[in-house]
Amino acid sequence: MMSKFSRRAILLGGVAAFLSGCSNKFRSYNGPEVTRLRLYKSERLLVLDGAERVLKTYPIGLGFAPTGHKQFEGDGRTPEGSYTIDRRNPESKFHLSIGISYPNKEDRAFAAARGKSPGGDIFIHGGPRRGIDPMNKRDWTAGCISVSDRQIEQIYAMVRDGTPIDIYA
Repeated sequence: MMSKFSRRAILLGGVAAFLSGCSNKFRSYNGPEVTRLRLYKSERLLVLDGAERVLKTYPIGLGFAPTGHKQFEGDGRTPEGSYTIDRRNPESKFHLSIGISYPNKEDRAFAAARGKSPGGDIFIHGGPRRGIDPMNKRDWTAGCISVSDRQIEQIYAMVRDGTPIDIYA
């Protein structure tokens, strides 16, 4: 005969197993293809375009010094210009992340002419696992674009590597 404690342990274990299955950060998407991303820094807005219409928009946070184009490593700016989504990191310490192809040839040349590094590793990502909530502090990254964890799960599922992204002031 099972004790009250054993039944409770089994029930709670089942509930925990069910809930852990609900927290999968890898979502699926089978809607229209995202053909381009547009990011408006001054409006703090990311737009995911399809072939015929806007598919989604998201509020965003930027680097800690959001005005102007990223020029050097550590300047806290988010790049401006035309890039592509070139990689993804499912193990990101910022929940999930998709990479932006910064720096391009011109970015590297500009920084090199001044004897500096252009920096790199610019991503669209969720919030850190502990610490800053990206929705409570607007511009906190080192130059990346931040969204909520739930939003990066959607973006990660919708956007494919090779998708162009235009980043405007």
